[in-house]
Amino acid sequence: MSSAFVPVDAMPGWFRPIAEYQPFTPAIETLRGLLLGTGIGHDGWLAVAWCVGLAALGYLWSKSLFDRDPK
Repeated sequence: MSSAFVPVDAMPGWFRPIAEYQPFTPAIETLRGLLLGTGIGHDGWLAVAWCVGLAALGYLWSKSLFDRDPK
């Protein structure tokens, strides 16, 4: 469900929003743009934002599990 093999523009209309708004698409589009020498647009910032957001979520989740009282 990402744009790794098929660009989002070539996907069916009902599937396009699912593939466009998930964490892997901006990262893949950024890497594709950097490797092909084309522009990356705002995908680079979206990839960084997804990485920071998921890292913060993982940190908070693991901290809450670590801090709970063992019974």
